Order: sequence, then C-alpha cells, then structure tokens
Amino acid sequence: MTDRILIIDDDKELTLLLSEYLSLEGFEVTIKNDGVSGLAKAYDESISLILLDVMMPGVNGFEVLKALGGQHSTPIIMLTAKGDPEDIVKGLDLGADDYLAKPFKHDELVSRIKATLRRVRITQSDKATPNHSMINNVEINHATREVKCHDHLVEMTGTEFQILDLLMCNVGNVVSKSEISEQVLQRRLSPFDRSIDMHLSNIRKKLSQHATEDKLKTIRGAGYIFLSGNE
Repeated sequence: MTDRILIIDDDKELTLLLSEYLSLEGFEVTIKNDGVSGLAKAYDESISLILLDVMMPGVNGFEVLKALGGQHSTPIIMLTAKGDPEDIVKGLDLGADDYLAKPFKHDELVSRIKATLRRVRITQSDKATPNHSMINNVEINHATREVKCHDHLVEMTGTEFQILDLLMCNVGNVVSKSEISEQVLQRRLSPFDRSIDMHLSNIRKKLSQHATEDKLKTIRGAGYIFLSGNE
C-alpha cells in the first residue's frame, strides 16, 4: 500500500517541489497551504505521515499541534526555520514526533520519513502482543499503548512511549542517547541533535505529575536509567 504524506506549509513553491520529489520516491502526496485546511485533513485516517511547517500565517503549526492534542495516531515531522531550539522544544512538547530544520536536503527528508514510518509500524505490531509490565509504579501496556503512573493514565506520544518502553526494558542499566536514537528514532545520533533530551524531558514532566520520586536518572555523558525503585 502506498504511503500518503500530508504537507501543511504555506510556501507553495516549496510544497510543489517536495510533492514532485516525494512522488518520485513512491509516496502519494496531499498539499494544504494553510493551517485550517491542513488541520481538517490531518484527521483523515488514510494519511500515513504529516509534514508540518511551524511558521504559517493565521493558524500556525503549533496551533495545529495543540488542536490535535498530542494523541493523534498519525506521526508528525515538523519543519522548523533554522532549527530554532525554542520551536523544537515547543513542537515536541505539543506532540510532534520529529523535526527537520529548513533548509534541508531532500534525501534527508526521505530518510526521516521512512525511519518514522518504520517506527510507527514496529509500534503497531507490538499491539498484537497483549502484554504489559509494571516497574516502580509505572505500568506500560503494549496492547493499548497506555502508560499509567501510580494508577493514573499518562498521555504520551508514540515516540515518548517507545523511549519509555526501551528504558523500562533495560531497567537499572544505562541506555545511551545513541542507542535511543538508533532504536527509537531509527537514525544515528548527530552531534547537535537535542531531540532525545527533549523527549526525555517531556516524559519526566508527565510522570512527575503523578509521582513525588524520580523515575528517570540522567548519567552525564553516558545516557539515562529507568530506576527500579530499590535504589
């Protein structure tokens, strides 16, 4: 089945170029040049992935993310101007799965799209196994992709879910940023890529709303540990 990509960006020249390039790569592309029509189309269940520009007049990319509420099933890669750290933090916090700074190379975009789609399919295949685990009062359910902390439901994006799952599978052991990037984001970690830090910050913040003790520990220069509760 052909993957359908929705591009939401007000730059008509850029979207036409992207559409032509992605079509040559075997994708079916739909273009929306404003946030309102893009948001309406984002709910279409036939869309495989969304490329969302941050800076648009009227309804911008952040407002689209807010409207989707972070619980959308369709993965979103946001396109940011010059990789502004504030935009990246805000976008990931609002539920984006990944980001790409403009200007970008077309082959890098295709690589990000394919990696994100692979990640989504791995997560979807996990649903077929109705198992769950409970560690340090955090419960993760692969069948429903639900996370609970001290019996409270915690809303997480697909990427956050997979990172937490990886850390819990390695409870008590350090998992490096490189391992997280390769196993979850499906790409090698680049020197200036802060997306892992931002995703971990979001996970921490969400778990801390229902717990007084830390569930995650940062080991400077090494990575992250999910704590067993017996430390």
